[in-house]
Amino acid sequence: MKESDLYLPVKRFLEARGYAVKAEVKGCDVVARLPDPDTPPLVVELKTAFSLELVLQGISRQRLSDDVYLAVPTPDTPAKRRNWRGRRRALLRLCRRLELGLMLVDPVAADATRAVEIVVDPGPYKPRRDRKAHHRLATEFAARVGDPNLGGITRRTIVTAYRQDAIRCAAALASGPLAVKAIRAGARVERAADILQKNHYGWFERIARGTYRLTEAGEASLRAHSEQVEQLKAAEDTAA
Repeated sequence: MKESDLYLPVKRFLEARGYAVKAEVKGCDVVARLPDPDTPPLVVELKTAFSLELVLQGISRQRLSDDVYLAVPTPDTPAKRRNWRGRRRALLRLCRRLELGLMLVDPVAADATRAVEIVVDPGPYKPRRDRKAHHRLATEFAARVGDPNLGGITRRTIVTAYRQDAIRCAAALASGPLAVKAIRAGARVERAADILQKNHYGWFERIARGTYRLTEAGEASLRAHSEQVEQLKAAEDTAA
């Protein structure tokens, strides 16, 4: 497919809405005008795939008009449709943030009226703050002891505040089985019962009502997190 394959469907789509349409005007792939001379032009940039280059072109065209659309082909294979579904929300969020419109174009649509889908219209971006996400971020930052991770790492386990609490519970059990109350007090972890019962990491085993011991995985985790155990203990001693 070529970029030019997208032009005629876009042209027909805009003409059906009362626009006069011309291609390749001052570097713009598509320029459309309504009869009212005071109405700003509508600009469309065509690409065979959504890319950084297309986004940069769209941003550049915003010097010419507030109504700038990016146009890419409608996904036409199962693999492309899966890829689009996986990226859709992020791409739409990007377009909205940059105040760019987005069109999906099907050059071979049997029904010409359905050849173009407006996914996003350009318009002022009004971000909505996610209060719950903000609260979770602030809570995690406050609860996490020290800075146990290296920014930008991949394929490594992230040490969260929850994992730190689980490590504390495991450390409390290092000398043998204990009741939940004793683990909570020794580890200084209020949610110890929840951590032990849910056992997300497979570190704990209940051996009697309200009593737990470490599994082999739990013992291995203590060895793997030995440095973190020492850091948590030092933090507790300092807080005390």
